[in-house]
Formats: sequence, structure tokens, C-alpha cells
Amino acid sequence: MSENDRNLVWFVTGCSRGLGLALSREILSRGDRLVATARKPAELEPLRAEGGEQVLCLGLDVTDPGSIGKAVDAAEEWSGGIDVLVNNAGHGMHGAVEEVSDADGRRLFDVNVFGLLAVMRAVLPGMRGRRRGHVVNMSSVSGHVGGAGTGLYSATKFAVEGLSEAMSHEVGTLGIGVTIVAPGPFRTDFNGSSVAVVGGTIGDYEESSTQRAAKLRAGSGRQAGDPAKAASVLYDAVTAPSPPLHLVLGQQAYQRVQEKYQSLQQDMDAWRGPATQTDFDAQG
Repeated sequence: MSENDRNLVWFVTGCSRGLGLALSREILSRGDRLVATARKPAELEPLRAEGGEQVLCLGLDVTDPGSIGKAVDAAEEWSGGIDVLVNNAGHGMHGAVEEVSDADGRRLFDVNVFGLLAVMRAVLPGMRGRRRGHVVNMSSVSGHVGGAGTGLYSATKFAVEGLSEAMSHEVGTLGIGVTIVAPGPFRTDFNGSSVAVVGGTIGDYEESSTQRAAKLRAGSGRQAGDPAKAASVLYDAVTAPSPPLHLVLGQQAYQRVQEKYQSLQQDMDAWRGPATQTDFDAQG
């Protein structure tokens, strides 16, 4: 979405901390306008002070359709039109797949998947009407690679990857781009206060799920990735002449995603013969 002749208007969810806050500051530093949203708008006061007239701070709960509608309407009125939507709001969940209750799993999907969908459905009509725009959906390395102790979180991010990729084919002819961002570990509080810890009652998973989840939490705030550098790369990617559909962020993420698809290719190669001989026999 290369529009260097004018300042862009960004609408970002989950701006109060982590990558959302880092991206918000990057947007302001580049001279663009920002609609910063968070479930608790009081947490956006530092951004309001930093951005002045460049920023509009709004409360938005992605699980509340009324809240979403009011925020998008206010953003459109203030800005004249949203150019870039960044669906960043979300949270993690630790627990083995068998341990996570239906209620906990559904709550996670309500935020990470259906909340993201609701925000897109509120913003896309304006983009379609203007025949321009860009949607950035925050996935995760866990949207490519499943790991013990984060199965339900991974499921939500696999869903984000699939629906975003499909949508890119639907809106591409309308002047709207899509980028799916898959960060690895960055130095935020994502595995701290932003993660729900559920389950943990089945002893058989102690050496796999429980230990890995505990290790992730212990490393919170000490991850290798720099959120400010990630925000700069994300900004450059979205505003490039040909933005990528997939943006994997971080050295660890690159390594894990490459290993995943190498493993997939190995499995496909090993079973290519029988797996490709499954059509009906040709009729004589």
C-alpha cells in the first residue's frame, strides 16, 4: 500500500502495550494519523499525550459489537476514512488440548478470531467504498507451528491465517490488501499478564504441556525480540509498493516456520506415490 503522497490513517486495536503500543509509536513517528483503541481507554493516556492532534484514543472491546461500531464510526468521522486496519488485540492461553474446557476455548476464539472478524466487518465497508485500504491481521509463529501447552491458542492463529489468506483473494480486486503478521517471541508481557493459564490437572502432560508453558511464562519480559524494531519492519512492509501477504517476524520465528515447512515437504515426498494415486481409475 504505497501512498507516499499523503499521510495514512491507521486504526489499531490493542494499543495499550506490547507490539500494539510499539506500532502506535512508530506510526506517529512517521507522521501518520492514528486511531488507537484499547479495552481500557485510560491506558491510552500516554499515547494521547505523545500524539496530540495526530491521535484519537478510543475504547473498544472486540467482543462487544456496539463498542466496535461506535469506535469505527468515530474514527471515520475524525479521519475521513481508515486506510490501514491492524487487528492486534488478543491474548494467549496455556494448557494441554485435553485440559482446556469448552468454555475457556470458546472465550479465546471469541477474542482472537470472532473479535477480529467483527472489527474487519465494521471497517471493510468503508474501504470497499473508497476502493483502497489494507488489513493487517496479527497471527503468530503459533499460527504456523503447533507446540505443547499452546494448542488452543495455536488453533485461533491457524484460523486467522486461513481466513486472512482467503479474504486476500476476495478483496484484492477491490483495491484492498491483506498482510498476516506472524511474530515470534518479542520482549512484551504476552506470556505474562496477557496469557490465560487453564487446565494443568492431568499429570501425564507434566513433561510436555505443563513444563513448556511454565518455561514460556518464566521467559516473559526477557524475550530476544525488540518490539520497536518489529514495528518498524511492519510499517515498512505495509507501506511498500508490494506489501507481503505473509510477514514472519523474528529470527526464532523464521527458524521454526522454515523447519515446519521442511518437515511438511518431507512427509509429502515420502507419501507422494500412494497419496497421489487416489483418483478414480480412468474408464476405458
